[in-house]
Amino acid sequence: MFAKNMGQTDRIIRAIVGVVLVIAFFTALSGVWGWIALIVGIVLLATAALGTCPPYSLLGINTCKVKSE
Repeated sequence: MFAKNMGQTDRIIRAIVGVVLVIAFFTALSGVWGWIALIVGIVLLATAALGTCPPYSLLGINTCKVKSE
């Protein structure tokens, strides 16, 4: 599986933005923009929970301070 490549701050920001987008889908947004917000929100929450971001891996970005094995 993917190695962790996201630091704590990165994960917290992603989680907050993800929750806001999911809430926006259920309360404020409708139509195409609502579905886009929901999908992006779910992806952000998933990457925050897993601690890994596939695009970061492809680009060689690592915000995690702890060395992964």
